[in-house]
Amino acid sequence: MTHKTRAILALVLALSSIAAVAQFLPRHIYDETADAHAQIRNALATAARQHKRVILDFGGNWCGDCQVLDIYFHRAPNDQLLSSSYVLVDIDIGRYDHNLDLAAKYAVPVQTGVPALAVLDAQGRVLYSQKNREFEKMSQMDPNSVTTFLQHWKPNTTAHHGGQ
Repeated sequence: MTHKTRAILALVLALSSIAAVAQFLPRHIYDETADAHAQIRNALATAARQHKRVILDFGGNWCGDCQVLDIYFHRAPNDQLLSSSYVLVDIDIGRYDHNLDLAAKYAVPVQTGVPALAVLDAQGRVLYSQKNREFEKMSQMDPNSVTTFLQHWKPNTTAHHGGQ
């Protein structure tokens, strides 16, 4: 093997390693500086206009299971189901010291663990509030459990199309 071939091979291996590591770096999902109250108001307005529901995702960027849930939300078929039926609001809880008033308002017991979810209708009524740590161990759950959840809570589209 020539020196040039070895150098090219080493470069390819190095770039492959960088790409593999970058794929597993945590995403910045939760905006620590966002006004979550305003985000929810905006999401409810969007949901009303587009006949969708709102998912409140309480968590923190430090949370590995929150990262896994985000991956599952944004992979097929969940990505399409999420975008067509829901407005997602990622709410930062800091180190269990931020936006706790919203968690309490929507009856989401974040103190037991995150990620923790609530589903709201377009008027802001709670349709589902995680009570039993259902999503806390996302890294041990099947991605299809997210699909089942999204299918179960999506809005009934026939109500918005005259029963058609």
